[in-house]
Amino acid sequence: MVLHTSPYSSAFLRCLSSLSWGFIFPCYWLLDNLLSSCVATSLEKRRRSQDPCSFATLYVLVSTPLYLLLLLASLPFALLGFLLWATLQAARHPYLYTYRRPDKHQAEQGGVASLADWRPQGRSFCFGSSNVCLLPDSLARFNNLSETQRRAREVGKRIRNGASRPQIKIYIDSPTNTSISATSFSSLVTGFRRTSSLGQRPDNTPEAETEPVTDCPIHTAGSDCPIHTTGPNCPIHSKGDQGSSDCPVHVAGGEDTPECPLHTAGSQNSSDCPLHTTGAQNSPDCPMHASGVQISISAPEPDPPEAGTGNHQGEGDAESLTGGVPSNNTLSHRTSMFKKHTGRKRRHGDDGFDHEISAFFPANLDFLCLQEVFDHRAMSRLRQQLHHYFPYILSDVGRYAWKGCCSRFKFLNSGVMMASRYPILDAHYECYPNGRGEDALAAKGVLFVKVQVGTSHQEQRVVGYLTCTHLHAIEGDAAVRCEQLDLLLMWGAEFRKMTSRPSEEKGLEDQVAFDVVLGDLNFDNCSSEDKLEQQHAVFTQYKDPCRLGPGEDKPWALGTLLDTSGLYDEEVSSPESLQKVMENEEGRKEYLVFPTNKNHCPNQKGRKIPLKGNGRRIDYILYREEVQQDWKVDIEEFSFITQLAGLTDHLSVAMRLAVSTGEEEP
Repeated sequence: MVLHTSPYSSAFLRCLSSLSWGFIFPCYWLLDNLLSSCVATSLEKRRRSQDPCSFATLYVLVSTPLYLLLLLASLPFALLGFLLWATLQAARHPYLYTYRRPDKHQAEQGGVASLADWRPQGRSFCFGSSNVCLLPDSLARFNNLSETQRRAREVGKRIRNGASRPQIKIYIDSPTNTSISATSFSSLVTGFRRTSSLGQRPDNTPEAETEPVTDCPIHTAGSDCPIHTTGPNCPIHSKGDQGSSDCPVHVAGGEDTPECPLHTAGSQNSSDCPLHTTGAQNSPDCPMHASGVQISISAPEPDPPEAGTGNHQGEGDAESLTGGVPSNNTLSHRTSMFKKHTGRKRRHGDDGFDHEISAFFPANLDFLCLQEVFDHRAMSRLRQQLHHYFPYILSDVGRYAWKGCCSRFKFLNSGVMMASRYPILDAHYECYPNGRGEDALAAKGVLFVKVQVGTSHQEQRVVGYLTCTHLHAIEGDAAVRCEQLDLLLMWGAEFRKMTSRPSEEKGLEDQVAFDVVLGDLNFDNCSSEDKLEQQHAVFTQYKDPCRLGPGEDKPWALGTLLDTSGLYDEEVSSPESLQKVMENEEGRKEYLVFPTNKNHCPNQKGRKIPLKGNGRRIDYILYREEVQQDWKVDIEEFSFITQLAGLTDHLSVAMRLAVSTGEEEP
C-alpha cells in the first residue's frame, strides 16, 4: 500500500487547490473573526468586568461594520474558489503522510525508535490520546476556548516537551510513607537532574557545567552545603570535580549503595556523615535516608538516525498564550509516585499495573492519536511542533465535499491526527456514513495504521496496529454510535487481513505485537443513557483497563471531560494545579462533567448534581490481549494527563503496554 505524501497526485492539481483556497481564505477569515467578536469566553467577560476602561465594546462596534463590508466584497471571489475547491475534492487523497528526518538534537531527546532485532523479553510501547478542540476560532468559542492558532502551537510544544523529558519515578517501600505526595519530592529530584527547559538543552559551556544547583534537597542555598560545594572539602568528590563520572550523586548510575549516595557500601553507620549524626540515617528529616525511598531516573537512549531525505528545522521563540494560560515551556519535572512491592507493582486490588494522574505526557511516548484537529492552519502549526519529536505523522485525515461515503456535504475533515516514532507501513481511512445534525458537517471516521516496531531473528517484521477514531457526539444518538462501532470492528478486521499478506520476496508473515484502539468515543461507562454503548461487542474484543464491567469503572478511573465554565479558573490554570484538583474528590466534582440523572436538579453553583463515578470518561485506549500465538501483552501503566490545562476541554490519557514472546532468552 502506498502512503500519500501529498494531498493530490499531480503538481497541477495542488496548484489549483492552492489557488482555490487563496480565493476562499479572505472570506473565511473575515467571517471567522466576525463571529468570534460576537462570542466571548468566560475569561474575556471577566476581564471586561474587571477593567472599566476596556475598549472591547467599542472595538466590536467599530470592527463589525468593517468586517461586514469586507465580507461582502470578498464573497464573489470566495464563491468562485469554493466551486473550484469542491470539484477538486474528488481527486484528493484521504490523508497526508509526512516524514521528517530526525536531527541530532531530536535523536538526543529520544525521538528516534529502534528497529533492532526483536528479543524474547520484548519491549514496552506507550500510547497517548487527546481531544485538542482545534476548531475554527468562532466555533471553538462555544466550548469556551479561543486563539486556535496559538493553542495549536502550544499543544504541540507541551506534548513534545513532556514526551522527551527524562523518565523519573520514586518508589516507596515503607508503609508509613504512603501519605507522601509527589509534590513533596519534586525538589529532591531537582537536585539530581538537569533543571533547564526541556525545549532547550543546556549548552556544553563552562558556565553551564559549573552552574550551582539552586534547589538543594538538603537545605537552603549557602556556602556550607556538603554536596554542592566545590574544592578539597567536598565529601563526595576527592578533587572537587562535580562532573566526575564516579560521582554517585550528580550522575545517575553510581556504583555506591543507592540508599545513601553519600556513604560507600558498608559504611552507612559511619560517624563522618556530613548530613547528620550517627543513628539519624533513617530520620524523616533526612531527605537522603528517608525510609525505603529510591529514586529512579532514566532518559531516552538515542538510537542512530535512519537514512532519509526529509529535513526539519526548529521554529523561533515560543508564543506565550494570552488569557492567563501558562506556556509551560519550562517544565518542573514533577515526578510520578508509586509504592514498590515485591514482585509486580500494584496500586489497587488486583489491577497489576500502575495508574496515576500526571502533569506531563509519559516519557518516551511512542504513538499519539489526536482528535478535533479541524482547522487547517492549526493543523500545520501542530504538525510542525510534533515533528520535533515524532518523525512520522498522518494529518489532514478525511474527505471533503461529496467524495466517497459522504452523502452530505463535508465542510470539515475527520479531525483525526496520528503521530508515531516508528515507521508507518500502511494507512487506511474510512468515513462513517451515518452522521446526523451538526456532526454530519464533519467527515468523522476511523484511521487504521500499521507500524513496524522491530524485526525477528527469522527476519520477520514485527508490527503493530492502531485504530484512531472520533465517534458521533450528539447526546441520545446511542444507535448511531453503536453502528459506528460495528463498522469500526468490521473495517479493522478487513484492514488487518488486507495488510497481513506475506511479503512477495520472502513469503514471511508479519508478527503482530499489539492491536490498540484510541480516540474520543463520546460515551462513558457510568451514564444510564449510554447503556447500549457500554454493552457493545467492542469490549469483548478489546480490553478497557479502566473498566470493571458494563456501567462500572474501577475506583481510580477518572472522567476526561472538563466543565468548560471553569477552564480559566486559577485553580486549574496550569498542569500542576489541575493535577492537584483532579487528585481531590471535591475538585473533581467542581471541574469535571459528571453523569446526571434524568430528573436532575442544579446544585448551589448551577451545575448538575453528580450521579456516580469520577466524571464522564469519554476518551479511551483499548487493547487486544491476544494478538499473536504464545505472545504476551500486559499493561504496565495508565495515566490521566493534565499537561494541556487551559488549552482544551478534555484530559488526555496514556497507556504503556509490555509485549513479550513468552520465550526464554537464547
